[in-house]
Amino acid sequence: MRFAFLAKLFFILAASLAIVACGSSGKKKQRFAYVERPVEILYDLAVKDLERKRYDRAIAYFEEVERQHPYSAWARRAMLMKAFAYYQGNDYEEAVTAVDQFLALHPGNKDAAYAYYLKAMCHYERIRDVGRDQEFTNNAVEALNDVVRRYPDTEYARDARLKLDLTNDHLAGKEMYIGRFYLKQNKHIAAINRFKKVITDYQTTSHVPEALLRLTEAYLELGIIDEARAAAAVLGYNYPGSRWYQDSYRLFEQRHIVAEGSEPTRRKPEKLKEQAQSVENIDPDSLRAIEPPSPSEMEALEPSDNLPENPLEEARDEL
Repeated sequence: MRFAFLAKLFFILAASLAIVACGSSGKKKQRFAYVERPVEILYDLAVKDLERKRYDRAIAYFEEVERQHPYSAWARRAMLMKAFAYYQGNDYEEAVTAVDQFLALHPGNKDAAYAYYLKAMCHYERIRDVGRDQEFTNNAVEALNDVVRRYPDTEYARDARLKLDLTNDHLAGKEMYIGRFYLKQNKHIAAINRFKKVITDYQTTSHVPEALLRLTEAYLELGIIDEARAAAAVLGYNYPGSRWYQDSYRLFEQRHIVAEGSEPTRRKPEKLKEQAQSVENIDPDSLRAIEPPSPSEMEALEPSDNLPENPLEEARDEL
């Protein structure tokens, strides 16, 4: 009787462990028993599963093509299609690994351009908001530039150029996010360096007008009037109709400072652009207020990768 009870208890525990194991196994790769089949059938089954969005099964069939027919043209194609299936299933790390494997084995393949583009897209799809670490954005810029450099006349390069504009705008947005944070914390030197980086490194992005305004504001806060006028003049020359330009003029008015020159009569905002430069021709040193801080000072000023979602609210709470 006791033996039967123990046997039954053991059976229940074994069944429970099996259920837990199945539930905690996560996303396991689909595996098939080895059954030798013609390569055309295996590849066709993989494509059908891919079309039906059964990505795990498609990947397994593509791997079977590689395993059973490793030296065929089908195997080379299956390797790249496996990477695409991973990408479609949002498993970007596995997709990058599969692409790197394909490029290492077949660098001169006719589909290499697509492989480089697919790798770039794996990074591009993981770009995160400007308040977080931008590793994926930097990786996307590097990979997209690789596509443009290697295959400049392809459709992949044309699309890569468009996405490069978006990624650069995103990186500029990150610099602006940190610069604004520093400005509100009265760390004007660190803020100026961030805004100048936007102006000099991301000139074609949508963040340049605001960067010039914030640069003007930072210089005025430091009492460096000539540099503030220079930044406002560049803003007026390049973006005369923008609200950022009007805001820059108001900054001077609020401090009872003549926007340009020393004439007793304030000039209209349009006059600020006289003798100003185009953004494309700016010498970074021409807008430098003081020497940049030393590396040790910069290390102390650099924010962590995990900036608070609302740094200004957090700073007020600390005060």
